[in-house]
Amino acid sequence: MSQQFVIAIDQGTTSSRAVLFNHESELLDVSQQEFTQHFPKPGWVEHDPLEIWDSQFAVLQKLVANNQLRPDDIAAIGITNQRETTVVWDRNTGEPVYNAIVWQDRRTAARCDEITAQGWKDRIQQKTGLVIDAYFSASKVQWILENVEGAKEKAKKGELLFGTIDTWIIWKLTEGRVHATDPSNAARTMLLNINSGEWDQDLMTLFGIPASMLPEVRDSSGDFGELQFQGQGIPIAGVAGDQQAALFGQTCFEKGMAKNTYGTGCFMLMNTGSERVDSESGLLSTIAWSINGETTYALEGSVFIAGAAIQWLRDELEFIESAGESESLALQANPESDVVVVPAFAGLGAPYWDMYARGAIFGLTRDSGKPEIAKATLQSLAYQIFDVLKAMENDSGIELSQLNVDGGAIANNFLAQFQADVLQKPVTRPTVLESTALGAAYLAGLKVGYWQMDDLTKVREIEREFKPKLDTDTIERLLRRWHKAVERSKQWVDKDD
Repeated sequence: MSQQFVIAIDQGTTSSRAVLFNHESELLDVSQQEFTQHFPKPGWVEHDPLEIWDSQFAVLQKLVANNQLRPDDIAAIGITNQRETTVVWDRNTGEPVYNAIVWQDRRTAARCDEITAQGWKDRIQQKTGLVIDAYFSASKVQWILENVEGAKEKAKKGELLFGTIDTWIIWKLTEGRVHATDPSNAARTMLLNINSGEWDQDLMTLFGIPASMLPEVRDSSGDFGELQFQGQGIPIAGVAGDQQAALFGQTCFEKGMAKNTYGTGCFMLMNTGSERVDSESGLLSTIAWSINGETTYALEGSVFIAGAAIQWLRDELEFIESAGESESLALQANPESDVVVVPAFAGLGAPYWDMYARGAIFGLTRDSGKPEIAKATLQSLAYQIFDVLKAMENDSGIELSQLNVDGGAIANNFLAQFQADVLQKPVTRPTVLESTALGAAYLAGLKVGYWQMDDLTKVREIEREFKPKLDTDTIERLLRRWHKAVERSKQWVDKDD
């Protein structure tokens, strides 16, 4: 068994990746390919589902070829994915009826306002653990059904299927044999009752979504069919949304353990055990995973824009040629600069939940330049996590002693150190930053017996711990400035626009 490997398919917001792990949880190889981001209108974000599939299958093939893998070499495949992003396709032809509407997309904000005005806020929170927001899948599905010619009629006839990205990838990998998801992804649709683990008829009716469109919900460590490879079937045995997968990959198996992932967005999750904890501070109650029919819940704080802000520096402002250059540029900034960036490009997530906030730069003076804006952009990630962590401690009654971190952006030492300073807590960075992919691999490996639970906690290695260096007076001053900037960015877009 030690000669076998597990492959994690990691389908993210900006790229598709395939990652190879061995039995010691070592990352042996990664194949990655970016794909196109479509912005048809301000606040709209779309992906081409077929391009997502093509890029994902291409990196899988490349990984297999580069490592000369045969079917017997692969114990299992795990899948992790950008969550909430919505695909609707024809059951018979396999063709999407519209582009994937991405989790960042704001087009259904007005519909969410209507639902709130109709008195659904408490009912939806009780059923789903979520706040009413355009972030989640249900209003996106409804938009497609109501705006794509003929879609509603085809859906009523049972001819259309809906899935988050995991479901779309599973369906393609199994050549249409399996239409399924796991509870961690289903919980992000605003259609799943997280208390019962079943699709909720009241919510399907509210959003006009026929039950025939919805995938089967299976255990996160479970049977999702097989990929046929050289005449043999490779089991697809683990599925989890990216943030829940990262929680699992960080081995946060005990109640009260938490992690933060710095990807396109920032997402902090705390394991709350076998019972959901409801938030009074703007956090979400969600399902972390389900194994052997037993559900583990989590509290989540969702920050919409994190690594995407660094991409903004690179692609739109053209301050840097690669994301890694943001650290050196930030270190050139005037230490006395008061520039603050609020990266509310897709509104504000937890704990504010303002769909109408927009990005802003405050505190510019004549000497403000690229370094100052780059530094403020990196600092904005840490500030947002401070807000989420304080809300999480308030809701759970648990004060975190440290923060476990992962994701590409936290490889930036400036950001990691500033995060420790802002939180006034140690920030612990593992050797394997790919906790999301590792979590998917773990879930798949557990199902096929490649790993046992006891194996997983023994192999986690810490690459570096960052301890606070700035004094509390300085941090309090910086946070006051940050919160002033956040308040001024709220409700920037008029609801009637």
